[in-house]
Amino acid sequence: MSKEYYRKKIIDLRRYIADEKEAKKRDNENYANLIKGASTPYTKATYRKSKIDRAAYHDSRIESWKNEIERAKESLKREK
Repeated sequence: MSKEYYRKKIIDLRRYIADEKEAKKRDNENYANLIKGASTPYTKATYRKSKIDRAAYHDSRIESWKNEIERAKESLKREK
């Protein structure tokens, strides 16, 4: 692969991370509104659990893209 390929890949991955952070923020706001509007304690607890699970999903995606950036940086160094 070429240097330009790795540079472009790093830029794309950084954009994915920013987009995922925005999605996490939107999801947290949506779940917060659902929790506020829930009528029973069981429903509130279910929404809270879903909120935690969804946040963990976003965090794992962000971490995987950060790891991929590191691998791309290492590959870029090897190309020089």
